[in-house]
Amino acid sequence: MALTASLIHQLTTSPAVEAWQAIIDQALDIASAPLEASKATSTVTKRDREIGNLDNFLASSGWDLWEDFTSAVERTSDCLIRWWQEPYSQKAVLILDGLSLRELPWLLQGAEQHGFTIHQATATASEIPGETNEFAQALGFSSRSQLQNNGGGNSHKLQPARTECVDMPWQDCANLIDASPNWIFWHHWPDSKVHDAAGAGQGLDVLVRDAAEQLTSDDFWAFVKRLAKGRRLIIISDHGYAATGYFPDADGEVAQFLKQTFASGRAKPGPGDTRPFVPPVVLQLDTPHGTYRLAVGRRKWKSQGGYPTLTHGGLSLLEVLSPFVELTIKQ
Repeated sequence: MALTASLIHQLTTSPAVEAWQAIIDQALDIASAPLEASKATSTVTKRDREIGNLDNFLASSGWDLWEDFTSAVERTSDCLIRWWQEPYSQKAVLILDGLSLRELPWLLQGAEQHGFTIHQATATASEIPGETNEFAQALGFSSRSQLQNNGGGNSHKLQPARTECVDMPWQDCANLIDASPNWIFWHHWPDSKVHDAAGAGQGLDVLVRDAAEQLTSDDFWAFVKRLAKGRRLIIISDHGYAATGYFPDADGEVAQFLKQTFASGRAKPGPGDTRPFVPPVVLQLDTPHGTYRLAVGRRKWKSQGGYPTLTHGGLSLLEVLSPFVELTIKQ
């Protein structure tokens, strides 16, 4: 679906905060509609390409909006810290590492089917770059692994809480939840699957099938229900991912420059050359984590070992927008 003239007018004439909200609303409208498991791969692929129209706008005539992204869109970390201060007697956070808006329908449908009330379902911004350690550090942890076996400590920004970080079956995760009033549970899935399925001949279809299986399973929802018992629960992610296997190939000087700058990645720390490409293919942004150069939009390029078919860290919407879902068990 092409962008409408009215949306393009809004994006090119509105203040950055309003323009970004319109982009997020459009991405949510596309991504959050119900899914059927039998048609999930084709439907998610179609939606990915529809959101790609927004990415193409942001990489061409609307690229300057990326320079306002960190100030115009609330970060997941800031939103979570603000929510944690709400006067709920008991609360829990489930961080599904690398979960994108593509997987949001499974959460919404599953919550309805398993007796949850959905209080909000929106999208917030990953850290820039969209990487795991940057998100952990924004919450006051040294890294994701610090949360393992209640190792979160007393200096992070979600006090007090019991913490855990594992890559275990959902049933085993449920058995870890004790009666502590507040919980922060960080699970490695689906990011572990993103990297497993990033090789040649694999990609989004593998991950879509796995997500459908995982997020509709009784074991997953039994774990969520255990975590939400007596608690108000937020389900979020640290970042999304790009289905780079579907991205068009860059060519010529652009491809050479992207390869030299990023190798097989999509972000590089520190200032540096962005070249006089117009529109830009690389943007240099000052972020809370320092200055970074980041790949803009949907391009891939040849690199040693082959460019991954799934990855994250650059500037495309499904990399930098994350689900933010608030649930309670219906009484």
